[in-house]
Amino acid sequence: MNRAYPVSAEDPAGDCPVPIDTLSQLYRAGSEALSGQLGGIPEATRARLAIYLYGRSHTRHLGVQIAATCEGASLRRVAGFVGNALYDLSRQNPAAWSDAAPPNGGKRGVSLAGPRATVLRSA
Repeated sequence: MNRAYPVSAEDPAGDCPVPIDTLSQLYRAGSEALSGQLGGIPEATRARLAIYLYGRSHTRHLGVQIAATCEGASLRRVAGFVGNALYDLSRQNPAAWSDAAPPNGGKRGVSLAGPRATVLRSA
């Protein structure tokens, strides 16, 4: 059974390692400004943030960018195998990062044809 949990602006997710203001600044920052804003965040917090963001489809790219500023050991400490895979992905060409997410954002296609689509043949 699926459960819906309310999300508010004050607490978008209780497990986010940085305050909401910091998260929104990072989300809106360009690639060049991002590294400057991350400078004041300790590496252990950056690693937790990278894993947190990578786990959400709409922030996955930002998570990989932040993981690129972390050492592999930090990411492994936070998330084990996933941290190791994220470290490897963050060291690849940024064009490969798009492969980290399904092309349709993880959504299943909608078919109105039903379980068995019939093919019409012309006589």
